[in-house]
Order: sequence, then structure tokens, then C-alpha cells
Amino acid sequence: MLGLPHGTEWIVILLIVVLVFGPGRIGKVAGEIGKSIKSFRDGLGTKDDEENASTPSDAEKKN
Repeated sequence: MLGLPHGTEWIVILLIVVLVFGPGRIGKVAGEIGKSIKSFRDGLGTKDDEENASTPSDAEKKN
């Protein structure tokens, strides 16, 4: 039956990826994915961290 990989299957997949791309290339790809996700979120206008930090809490509103 097909399903999501578990335990040792993930390790085998990661080893194959490292062998194919090399450790240096994987870091670059991960960085590019992070940048694209950030730019996508910025494009949607959902900056959760900045919105939460800039809105005063209930305790600050009472003072």
C-alpha cells in the first residue's frame, strides 16, 4: 500500500538527495525556497509577526 515514508525511508531519501545534489547545493536551494516563501507571504500582505508586534496588547490599551 502506498503512503507517506516513515523512519528509515526518510533517511534513504535524504541520502539519495545529498548524493545527487551535494551538501552545498542543498543549502542554496533551501535558502532560495525560504526567500520565495517570504516574498510570497509579503505579496499576500500577511505579515503575522509584524502585525502581532505592532498591535498593542489588552494590558497596554488599559494604561
